[in-house]
Amino acid sequence: MTAPDTVALATAPKTSGGGRPSAFRLFLRSPVSLIGSIVLLVMVLAALVGPVLVPYGVNETDVSNALQPPSGAHWFGTDDLGRDVFSRVVIAAQVSLRVAVISVAIALTVGVLLGIVSGYAGGWADGVLMRIVDVLFAFPMLILALAIVAVLGPGANTATIAIGIVYIPIFARVARASTLSVRAEPFVRASQTMGTGTARILRRHVLPNISGPIIVQTSLSLAFAILSEAALSFLGLGVQPPQPSWGRMLFEAQSFLGTAWWLAVFPGAAIFLTVLSCNLVGDGLRDVLDPKQRSVIESRSARR
Repeated sequence: MTAPDTVALATAPKTSGGGRPSAFRLFLRSPVSLIGSIVLLVMVLAALVGPVLVPYGVNETDVSNALQPPSGAHWFGTDDLGRDVFSRVVIAAQVSLRVAVISVAIALTVGVLLGIVSGYAGGWADGVLMRIVDVLFAFPMLILALAIVAVLGPGANTATIAIGIVYIPIFARVARASTLSVRAEPFVRASQTMGTGTARILRRHVLPNISGPIIVQTSLSLAFAILSEAALSFLGLGVQPPQPSWGRMLFEAQSFLGTAWWLAVFPGAAIFLTVLSCNLVGDGLRDVLDPKQRSVIESRSARR
């Protein structure tokens, strides 16, 4: 055993089993990542079980109690039609998160497939696919999404498709860069030499080894997808009434900013907390999945 190996073994943090701590354990050791995970979990639970727990119907009106401030009966107050803002914020979580998750799933599937094929095949296939990605990158994301919605018409489904198309180039770039790195590894070369099929190499060797950057990009893209959905709904091109979304609620609150602050504060806070938690989770995943950054974290743990 060489001297550097001895130093590495001496300074590596130990777990109860004597080995290196898992990525999951390192992730949970970060207070920031843990807080982000808890907040995000609360938002997801609100989207899943909130419709059963809300005290009022999402479109249940009571004009006599219109524009009432937060109280025991209405935790987040009421809007101009007397609808309970808390119930609408909770139901809007389901709508906004559904649009964000499905759109990112579309971008993830198509973008990773394009990136892997482009990075592994190389040659003319790489040139053609990357030029298509470059064309999509040439347009600002929101402008491209607005153009797609203008062609297909407003609505939640259209917003989902538009956001998914906008984020395809990002996943394609990340997957291609990671595939180019993995393609040069000895185990991939060995599989090629032994005559292993391309599909099997991509499935067993390439995809597992590029999953780290893809996972990090997915968490970050969820945050931007939530913002994109809110922007489209705010402009009247996303979720349509009477279905609530956080962006749509902000649009409806414009006329009451001076008299009913709660109409904008609570949906705005929901957007802020969800986007912030996605970013915190993404940062934590990046730290534990990136080998260099993980070594730094392990060294700090060892010193402590």
